[in-house]
This record gives sequence, structure tokens and C-alpha cells, in this order.
Amino acid sequence: MTTNKTMPTPVLPADFLNAVDHPRRRADGLTLDQIFREETGFTPVMWGPSIVGYGRYHYVYDSGRQGDFLATGFSPRKSNLSIYIMPGYADFGDILTRLGKHKIGKSCLYINTLDDVDADVLRELIRAGLADLATRWTIHPT
Repeated sequence: MTTNKTMPTPVLPADFLNAVDHPRRRADGLTLDQIFREETGFTPVMWGPSIVGYGRYHYVYDSGRQGDFLATGFSPRKSNLSIYIMPGYADFGDILTRLGKHKIGKSCLYINTLDDVDADVLRELIRAGLADLATRWTIHPT
């Protein structure tokens, strides 16, 4: 059985966020932390070296692969803010059309800065992502 490369770490999310070099990414990361705390009710945990995660879930696939992963979270990357909505954005088209400037990957939302998006719509997306995830797996608080 393989294990996830991205696992919880003992690093404090506040220490990580306050150490982000780029001042805009640092400020946006601190704001995102507040938004995610408010919308999820979870305490953040670092997953790997650069993902701030909120909540966790245990998955078991039909193949037998299983593991634990963050329920939602973000990373203030050098090129953009990566926001993780698990298991992805397939059913959120109407919310995304109202969000503002963004790009999407399989389960990542990429935005350049928080000024590019509507914060209320982002909050709605976080809640919708958690609700969708909860239909598949049990979400545990962190």
C-alpha cells in the first residue's frame, strides 16, 4: 500500500504564514486563514511544507488504496494562491461564475490575489466544497 506524500506536520500554520516572503502573499494567506477558520470552524494544520489544511477525512477507494487528507485548505504559492476544495470543482460552475478572476485544476482553484475574487462567494465555495465532501466521506475536525 502506498502512503500520501502530503501528511500533517507539527509546524504551526501561523509560523508558516508569517514567514511567507512575498508581502502580498503573506497578507492574503493570513486573510485566507481567517476566512477558512470562520467558514469551517476548524483549527488549521500544516499538511506538508506549504498547505494550510482545515479538517481531515479518511478515504478508501475501490482499488483498496486508503489514507487521510485535508478536507479543505490553501497554499500561498509564489505564483498564486492555491485553494483546495476536495474532491474538486465539478459541480460548482454557478458559484465559480460569480467568484471573479480564477483558474481551476482538478481540485485546485488558483487566484492571483484576494482582490481578484468576491470574498463572500469564496466563503460560499468553501462551504459548498465541505458539504460536497461530506456526502462522500466523514469529515473530522482538526
